[in-house]
This record gives sequence, structure tokens and C-alpha cells, in this order.
Amino acid sequence: MRILLPTGTATEEMVRMAAAGFDVEVIVTGEIASFLTPHRLGELIRKGHYDMVLVSGMSTASFEGVERETGVPVYRGPRHAADLAMILPLIGKITLSRTVPADEFLTSQRAADAMARVDTREQEAECDCIIRGLKIGGGSRMKVLAEIMDAHRCENIRERAESFFSSGADIVDLGFGFDATPADVTRVFSALDGIDRPLAADTQDPALIRAALVRADIILSLQEENIPLIGEDVARAGAVVVVVPGAGTLSKNIALAKQAGIRCIIADPLLRPAGSGLVASLKNFRKGRYPLFFGAGNVAELLDADSPGANALLAGMAMELGAAVIFTSEHSDKTRGSVREMRQATEMMVLARDRPYPKDLGIDLLVLKEKRRRCEPPLEYETVTPAKEMPDEIEYDPKGNFRIGIEGNRIMAVINGKAVQGTRWQDVLYTLLSQGNVSLLDHASYLGRELYKAELAIRYGRSFEQDGEF
Repeated sequence: MRILLPTGTATEEMVRMAAAGFDVEVIVTGEIASFLTPHRLGELIRKGHYDMVLVSGMSTASFEGVERETGVPVYRGPRHAADLAMILPLIGKITLSRTVPADEFLTSQRAADAMARVDTREQEAECDCIIRGLKIGGGSRMKVLAEIMDAHRCENIRERAESFFSSGADIVDLGFGFDATPADVTRVFSALDGIDRPLAADTQDPALIRAALVRADIILSLQEENIPLIGEDVARAGAVVVVVPGAGTLSKNIALAKQAGIRCIIADPLLRPAGSGLVASLKNFRKGRYPLFFGAGNVAELLDADSPGANALLAGMAMELGAAVIFTSEHSDKTRGSVREMRQATEMMVLARDRPYPKDLGIDLLVLKEKRRRCEPPLEYETVTPAKEMPDEIEYDPKGNFRIGIEGNRIMAVINGKAVQGTRWQDVLYTLLSQGNVSLLDHASYLGRELYKAELAIRYGRSFEQDGEF
């Protein structure tokens, strides 16, 4: 397949190195490859014989007319020349996009393929039990259980539960503290009426467990003190239980649960936080007759480290131990987003089953760091002017000042009681400029900076402070 690859002088060397060994003709069309015009591309195509053209992924021009006139398909290459070496070997094996840069298109395609494999394996997997259509244990994916602590004191309990489900939780666990009453438990479950997804109740109080059995699919946590008092009621309700060790061993408490008639049991050997016996507690997680419960949230919440990497590692540990359910929480600001992260991590572990390690899966939990650095060509210049320090006193725009903030996943810019909202900083800035709300260039640049900070805050789940550091 003969490929025409227009490039610029700035990236020529890198492009030629990537194209070596392929049937590719590299033609320099100017300093910057993305400045290529449809007219110029048409001229190049007519001078040779090509099966396809790969233009810069950074190009914003439409080459639809060129395709129609020449009959040669024009696809978008990667945005960065450094990624060309990854794309060229795949040509002929995959179909690229005419509108989406090749690196972005390939990433999204790989992710879609990966998720399709996860879904197929889940459909084919055998399991230990099924809760409202959800497979637990066996060869099925680890299920993410997200906890709402002190559910009886949560004012927006339904919104919180639905948010966890939409973030990827398979099960939402409602925790009830010692100050809760049976009436509180009934009220909370009534507020969730109509949500046909697995719900769990987390309490060791027999009275609260009894109140929860009207709706709860899973009961956490049974042990030797409450099993004699509530075990038979749980068995009659058909609830799944998570059994923990107490004064007695885990195996003894499981035996008590079986004697009470409980059929579906999940064993929780209890995972300790780092520094308090994490490694030692792992020896208690042995694959056996019962599905295992892995309390990852107990580790992530008590670790001052970014949660994506911690959750990925904990999911990997849980996979090796054969866990069926993995617990996570978002009790603190630093673990916000853990439900979505843990769901992604469990899907990564499904894909890693036939690999020696969870790498190059099509999906990942790389958030702030890159998988590989892109080396762009060095800048070329003849003179350098040191930047001047910005004066402390600024000239205020006579059109007025803006208050920038975020609401949910929206960027907000307010002036004179009127707000502009959007999800992309450039869209909000363009709207503000087009409305005539900005008259000074330095004010426009300031707005661009603050709006971009707001978008980053939303993207990475951080707080936003106008004029503050990100």
C-alpha cells in the first residue's frame, strides 16, 4: 500500500525515521504539517500514485473535497509525530478515521474492544450466586461494593446511591452506625424504593439487620454474637451475608451461619491498613469454598496517596487472591472518584487474566502521568527576550470583572448577574468574547487561564479557587 505522508520541516526527521521500511513517500509541505491546505494536498496527490494519504492529526482543514476529486482516501494521522511509529505498522489491519486523530481514534477503539472483551467474559462466566441479575464469585468479574457511611444521616441518600451506581458500583452498601434505629433503616430503604440494583446493609445490630431484611440483598457483617440472634431471620429472607471473624475464627462463624440455614455466604478475613498488618492479613485470604470479600477501602482511606494507583494495586492483589467482591469508599476528599477508579481496576484485572501483568490492556488508570513521553522537535529561534515581571497593579477592564467557578461538571463565568456555562474552557471564553464582555487583551488572557484551571479542576476532581494556584 503506497502512502503519501505530508509533513513539515519541524518534524521531517522524526517522520522519515518512523516511515523507514514502509511504502511511504514523505513530502515536506512547509514548516508546520498541520498548515497543509486541501488545494496543496490535491496537487501532491495528482503528481504521484497513492492508495491513501495520512495528514497531520493536528490539521483542522477538511479534505473531503480532495478525496472526492482524486478518489484517494485521506485519513488523520497522529497529533504528535512521535506517535507515528505506533500507527504505521497498524495500517491495513485497522481502519483509521477521516476526522479523529489516529492516536485518539486508536485509543478509543482499543478501549471499546477491551470493554467488549470484559462484557463477553462476564456473560460466559460461571458464578457462586446471583443477586438481582448480578453474578458473584466463580469466574465472574470482581464486583465493586461502594459504601455510604451513616446512611441514616445522609440527606440526599437516593442521589448518592444513584451516583455510585452510575460511577460503576455493582452494589451500594448502606452503613448504619450505633445511633441508628430500626425506623431509620426503614426510612432509608424506603427512600431507595424503585432502585432495582443490589443493596447491602452494614450493621452488626440484630434489630437493624431485621429492619433491613425487607429490602437488603446483602448483610454485612455477621459474626458469633449476632448469628444466634438473627441468623434464621436472614436465612428466611434469602439474603446473602458477609461473615467476619470476631472473638471466634472466620471458619467457626461461617459454620454458625450454615447452621442457621444461610445458603449464600461471602467470607471476609478482614484486610488491615498499611502499617497495621496489611501484609500479614493477606495470608488469611485463601481461595476456598466461599467467595472472598476484599476491603480495599480500609487501605485507601488510611493512606495519604493518590487513589487511582492505590486502587489499581489493591485490585491486582484482590485478583490474585481470588476475591469476588471488593469494597471501596469515598469518605474523604482524597478518595473521591474511587468508585469509578475501582470499577476500571476490576475491568483491567479481567483483561489481565491471560497476561503476565495488567499492562497494554486497552484501558488504564493513568490520570496525571503519561505512559510514554513524546519528544517534540526542538524550537528554533535566533533571539531570546527575558519575560518581564507582571506589575502588581493591573488595569481593570471597563466592561467589568468576572467571577469564575464550577458547578458539578460545568464551568461558570458570571458578570453583572448573568452567567455563561460550559464544559470546555475555550467555549466559555469564546462566548464571553463574542458577547462583547471583554475589552482588554490582558483581561482576555487572564480569563483563559482561570477558565482552563476550572476545567482541570473538574477533570481531576479537585477544588477550584479563582486567582489561586491549581
